[in-house]
Amino acid sequence: MIQEIRPYRFDNSYIPKQPDKDSVILLFQEDKVLVCSDNWNRGEVCYPLASELEGVGLQYRYLFSISETDYFQGIPFEHQNFKNREMQGVEFINMGKLRGAGPKHQVFAGNTGHQLFRWYRDNRFCGRCGNRLEHDHDSRLLKCGTCGNEIYPRISPGIIVGVTDGNKLLLTKYAGRPYKKYALVAGFNEIGESLEETVKREVMEEVGLRVKNIRYYKSQPWANSGTLLCGYFADLEGSADITLEEEELAEAVWFSREEIQAENEDYSLTNEMIVKFKEGKI
Repeated sequence: MIQEIRPYRFDNSYIPKQPDKDSVILLFQEDKVLVCSDNWNRGEVCYPLASELEGVGLQYRYLFSISETDYFQGIPFEHQNFKNREMQGVEFINMGKLRGAGPKHQVFAGNTGHQLFRWYRDNRFCGRCGNRLEHDHDSRLLKCGTCGNEIYPRISPGIIVGVTDGNKLLLTKYAGRPYKKYALVAGFNEIGESLEETVKREVMEEVGLRVKNIRYYKSQPWANSGTLLCGYFADLEGSADITLEEEELAEAVWFSREEIQAENEDYSLTNEMIVKFKEGKI
């Protein structure tokens, strides 16, 4: 999966420091990230170093390290008309193009950095009193100097579940989303629920089925939605007749192991779970 980047080591500890010339800079424009053009044309993900962005007009925020390399968010000064600025050897690409690219540790870095970029972007004012939030100097939190409210990066727990009926697995397609491949039933954990209760509710809501023998498989940080995904398998209980929630899903179909077309892409927990079932390892 995307977070499995061995032999590289991810360290999300916050360190109050500034970049040196060899630090990697992640610069985002909404759903785009700045990459090195020559590498990208060869199918490789590479981000510019601090030394390559000198004079561009940026301030920096430490994000994390991967092995011995520090990654920083590049933040344009407010007076800079940065969107129209020409830079040599780099280009902005859509974040969605990182999927399937390599090396994997760089794709993971871009996705995780983008999750933090969105958190900083969306939390500029205190939700308690409305005053502007300040960046803490010693840890990764935003603090209100007026009322003392402290805000940490939000992580939303969610589930994905492989619903099985003997030799069959329930596969779904999302309604109204760019992703068109088959997936599994999924949803966010809601207040007052255990994750196992979320599994039961989401399966009933999306496809009208009851499940039993719910068993945990594996988890995955999913930066695209700021989610900690918890994967489960569960057995069908009762009727296999599907009642589709059409606002959420475009399709839900039972597939036998032999009918499943998915191949391992080493990216998502959803794909791994489907392939494991297909191969008879679940």
